[in-house]
Amino acid sequence: MRARELGLELPGRPGPGNAITDVPGVEVGYTTLIEGEAVRTGVTAILPRGREGFDVPCAAGWHSLNGNGEMTGTAWLSETGVLRLPVLITNTHAVGPCHRGVIDWVARHKPSAADQWLLPVVAETWDGYLNDINGPHVRPEHAIAAIDAARPGPVAEGSVGGGTGMNCYGFKGGSGTSSRQVSYGSATHTVGAFVQANFGSRKELTVCGVPVGRDLADDDPLETFYAGAGSVIAVIATDAPLLPMQCTALARRVPLGLARTGTTGSHFSGDIFLAFSTGNPQAFDTAFPRGEPGYAQVSFVPWNRLDDFFEAVVESVEEAVLNALLGAETMIGRDGHRSPGLPVDRLLELLGR
Repeated sequence: MRARELGLELPGRPGPGNAITDVPGVEVGYTTLIEGEAVRTGVTAILPRGREGFDVPCAAGWHSLNGNGEMTGTAWLSETGVLRLPVLITNTHAVGPCHRGVIDWVARHKPSAADQWLLPVVAETWDGYLNDINGPHVRPEHAIAAIDAARPGPVAEGSVGGGTGMNCYGFKGGSGTSSRQVSYGSATHTVGAFVQANFGSRKELTVCGVPVGRDLADDDPLETFYAGAGSVIAVIATDAPLLPMQCTALARRVPLGLARTGTTGSHFSGDIFLAFSTGNPQAFDTAFPRGEPGYAQVSFVPWNRLDDFFEAVVESVEEAVLNALLGAETMIGRDGHRSPGLPVDRLLELLGR
């Protein structure tokens, strides 16, 4: 179930699907690998402009709360403020195969787009508690399959895609999403968030402002394995026209949404965030120039009008984390390691109390 289906009182006005795919053009796809007793992993693909528009650049920015993790392509993001190609999220030791998979997919799907350099964005969190992370289970073809599976509309949550083997606040975590609608004059824009939630200690868990973690401290097998480690990746999308540095400003608000769920940002958690805008198509091209030189024109939300968009990021990230927790069920993985699902009845009792 999802947080709002459970009746949790969360602020803001979600989009029709309450997902990152409420942003027009955004598509999400998964490859989920659950095999034998030790493989619990996968790949998530997020396509900012869908498969057909994958090579049309977006304004983008990124932010690291704690750099104990990886997101490839960030040097180019910092240099140009431009994102193109599918964005992939997987486990820590599968970044390489997924990076290769994006290149293979582009070369197959649109060879002309592969004539110049390709710098895919691939991010990771660590699933080694449940998954045989050192095994070569994620291969380039799994990354390709996730991209091919990308669709608009409803997004599965919990133990799917790159989130398959992830844990959050000592419970089973994984993939989660949410969105908010932002009124801007006569227009309405959407801000969507997607998280791969694999962070936090049980004692920290906070739901709708209520610190419930300490009252749920029993049945916490992850506490003795690693507490608070693992990482979180967040991807923020919007159709509001923004400049690259404004996208970076949105990414910097992600930690405020995470903090509402209780985390204090462990040193052992790589917390890295990406934000992009699908506004201003064709304005941010970085390909090798051809033809006569010209000028690009952009429209953008003025800086002094961004507060409502910042609020939308914070609210949607908080809800996406809760959706990841509520969408996951108890899982047993490698070496018999067990990650318990969030006990919903006890959670509701604590919130009611």
